[in-house]
Amino acid sequence: MPTKTLKTKEEIDLISQSCEILSRTLGEVVNATKPGVTLLELDKLAEEFILDNNAIPACKGYEGYPNTLCLSVNDKVVHGIPNNYVLKEGDIISIDGCVKYKGFCSDATYTIAIGEISDNVKRMLQVGEESLYDGIRQCTTHNRLGDIGYAIEQKITNAGFFVIKQYSGHGIGRSIHEFPKVLNYGVRGHGEKIQNGLVLAIEPIIGETTGETKVLKNGWDVLMANGCMSAHFEHTVAVYNDEPHILTTFKYCKKNYER
Repeated sequence: MPTKTLKTKEEIDLISQSCEILSRTLGEVVNATKPGVTLLELDKLAEEFILDNNAIPACKGYEGYPNTLCLSVNDKVVHGIPNNYVLKEGDIISIDGCVKYKGFCSDATYTIAIGEISDNVKRMLQVGEESLYDGIRQCTTHNRLGDIGYAIEQKITNAGFFVIKQYSGHGIGRSIHEFPKVLNYGVRGHGEKIQNGLVLAIEPIIGETTGETKVLKNGWDVLMANGCMSAHFEHTVAVYNDEPHILTTFKYCKKNYER
């Protein structure tokens, strides 16, 4: 079985450069996301921006995936293939992208609302994003992987929402998915010890009224089993000097960011 690969300072610096391109890509997509825009238009925008920055859309072609972004709207959970769906007021959309730059990958996801949404879904988005940072805070060399999952699970379940347990975070570096697997649930003090040089994609996925999912016949699109809303937040994080350092950023996705 493959094992995790600890990264050098030089490798983390290159991953960080990849993360900056990806973070700006997500910002460009978020800025273009509004009623009347199709998912394919957002996907094209992302691909052009990545290529213009001398990077590679790492999702495209990965295990046969056909597009640059995974765009999951409303009850879609993950791996939503962009299509001609026209976004409308009241939708939420998870924008999940991966970039490869100078041989190193980055991975991040941000979920946004389009116009007015219900108070409960608004709270779900807030809890989902907060759970991401709760998990990241556990990425110290004093802890184990179970501490990350425990923190994420506690935040989500204590707020009355559900962890999507079928999908998880992962190591990242020269490949999008490396070991170890980073579960969004767990037991404190259990699992592999966190070490300096570990680079992880941490990605809580939250369901509004259930944690159960189903996969469409295309083998990619994952939906909530009962049709409720779902949200997804993800950062690429490096552990060095015994503590976590977030390499991706959501600052370009925020409304108050000046372009």
